[in-house]
Amino acid sequence: MVSDLSKIHGLISDMFPQLSGEDWEKYKLSREQVQFFDEYGYLSNIKLLDEEHIAQLLDELKQIAEPDHPGHHLFYQFDSNESSDPNTVLFHSLGHWRITPGFHDVLWNPAFVVAASQLLGDVAIRFWHDQLFCKPAKHGGVVAWHQDYSYWTRTKSMQHLTCWVGLDDASIDNGCLYYVPGSHRWGLLEKPELAGEMDGLKQFLTEDQLADFKAVPIEMKKGHGAFHHPLMVHGSYENRSERARRAFVLNVFADGTYSDSNDPLLEGVPVIRKGDKMEGQFFPLLFSPQ
Repeated sequence: MVSDLSKIHGLISDMFPQLSGEDWEKYKLSREQVQFFDEYGYLSNIKLLDEEHIAQLLDELKQIAEPDHPGHHLFYQFDSNESSDPNTVLFHSLGHWRITPGFHDVLWNPAFVVAASQLLGDVAIRFWHDQLFCKPAKHGGVVAWHQDYSYWTRTKSMQHLTCWVGLDDASIDNGCLYYVPGSHRWGLLEKPELAGEMDGLKQFLTEDQLADFKAVPIEMKKGHGAFHHPLMVHGSYENRSERARRAFVLNVFADGTYSDSNDPLLEGVPVIRKGDKMEGQFFPLLFSPQ
């Protein structure tokens, strides 16, 4: 039986250094980077991992992707292929932070938590959930245009942030992330099927929004991350290259976010009653600037 690492709120290995107050400055984003995020809704090419980190996470990913891995009961969701197209593959899972030490400890990566706190307005941040998105070579599926918060309205207020981190070099050819700059100001849109028709979201857009729908590819070297606003419209096309495109996602929110549902917020997680603060074993505090 695999131990549930969600019971441990802090680093369990020497993968990353312990963060102390005097270390914050070396991890902080510049004022110009924060201003760019505020204006366009995203910030990309932030180095978060070294080669040894990537190698460890790829090894852990290979292990937990096996259907007979003994930690599978700890996933909130596990889809070896979530694609609606039988000719393509999109591996998607949630909850791997509970299973392996590397994916657990990336939550407390100083380069991640300090930047995330800044982009949310220099506040204390809590963990929401993680994701893995893997597109194999030649036939990796799409992630349709969407806004993350359209799937998260069961948590309020909207004070969330997403960080996408590549475990392979991400390019146009192998299905890199795309953003629609400025779309974080469009308000909350309807939610499409995440692994369905790429352009499904467009049926819900106004003429002005369609005219402003100018997506930009976010090509990055492995180990680099991109942060985005919860209303940022984003997605990724197929992987038709000879290379895999593997990535993990960390989703956080400002401390003080509360449940807006009397149903489980994640599969297998005890109910947090509507109106109660999001905290406890599954939503740990990651960083506080105070």
